[in-house]
Amino acid sequence: AVVSTQSTGNKIKKCFKKHGAVQIDTPVMELKEILTGKYGEDSKLIYELEDQGGEILALRYDLTVPFARYVAMKKVKNIKRYQIARVYRRDNPAMTKGRYREFYQCDVDFAGEYERMLTDTECVKIVCDILTELEMEKFTIKVNHRKVLDGIFEFCGVPADSFRPICSAVDKLDKESWDTVKTEMVETKGLDPAIADKIGTFVRRKGTFDLLDELEQSDLGQNNTAKEGLSDVRLLLEYCELFGCLDHVSFDLSLARGLDYYTGSIFEAVLESDNPHDSVGSVAGGGRYDNLVGMFAPKGRSLPCVGVSIGIERLFSIMEKRMKDVKTSVVKVLVVSGQKGLMKERMKLLNLLWKADISAEMLYKANPKLLSQFQHAENEGIPLCLVIGESELEQGVVKLRNNHEREEKTIARDDLVAETRKLLADLESS
Repeated sequence: AVVSTQSTGNKIKKCFKKHGAVQIDTPVMELKEILTGKYGEDSKLIYELEDQGGEILALRYDLTVPFARYVAMKKVKNIKRYQIARVYRRDNPAMTKGRYREFYQCDVDFAGEYERMLTDTECVKIVCDILTELEMEKFTIKVNHRKVLDGIFEFCGVPADSFRPICSAVDKLDKESWDTVKTEMVETKGLDPAIADKIGTFVRRKGTFDLLDELEQSDLGQNNTAKEGLSDVRLLLEYCELFGCLDHVSFDLSLARGLDYYTGSIFEAVLESDNPHDSVGSVAGGGRYDNLVGMFAPKGRSLPCVGVSIGIERLFSIMEKRMKDVKTSVVKVLVVSGQKGLMKERMKLLNLLWKADISAEMLYKANPKLLSQFQHAENEGIPLCLVIGESELEQGVVKLRNNHEREEKTIARDDLVAETRKLLADLESS
């Protein structure tokens, strides 16, 4: 599992670099006051550290808030950065759903003044590139805009001080039914049932340019806040079309992203499956947060930012389910003997491969059965076996076995390293 997570991380990193991002690391711990009040109802999931005198600290909940603090402190004017690091949440773990208390996030963020919606679209494109590179065949990147949501709330008559709590309720529509979400709005958050019903006519809709056209021509399109948001979404969809990723994009009015710091575009990627139990929720999410840097900067100097976070464990969780037959061993060669008393000969061959920087191992038994050794290679996904016996020793040869094809070839011992490298290279390219 570690190997697959690392290789997945390397593919993600390669994509970030392809888009010109530089790596930046931020501390695991932050002042508690830096983190609180940024995550809405999820603030209860922050791991707070015990007061031992002095500063009150907490473990980072995500990589975005520490990045915003970094940008403010360093007085950065513009940057395109990525970071792959662990974050911590006091959540109820569910490994089958890819939910953990400690897990990696892979973030890319754009900070600075840029043309409207260009960097937002590039975030969507990066997610599309990564999911395609990881061979996720069916996925949708939902997009929405905080101003569209706020415009809907204004239009429907939601009191201004209830926007964020109602937004948090709408954010649960991907997991809960509309009736459950409406009950929360009305009974828990005190919203008028008629207003909730009006909200319901909007937030269950999704589409692309068709939905956009309809909303712009409706009464909602006359609301100034919604109008601004819809204009941004139109640009986003147009640019997604130019970048060749519109087929994976859905303008989804149920997308709310519960975090308090989002100010504009928001996006979330979900993997689609015919099996309802084969779900790990969202695998990426992000959005625009133009005011977050200003919370940490002297004199409140704000800096527009947009970013997206890829959940590597969630991706790996679904990859494990879909590819149970794909093995992930780092070992390339298993050194095998079919007769007794050849452990030292296996050790000599093993050392030869190690000297050539080829990853290899043998079973740590004096006289393992031949079938058990082949079975071990198959179970662990080791592509090659190097087979030695009395007759091979006498002839100065070894047998190289391709475990996938179950084909063997006899090679001179002097050619062992070169032939092994050649066969491994052929397997890598096939």
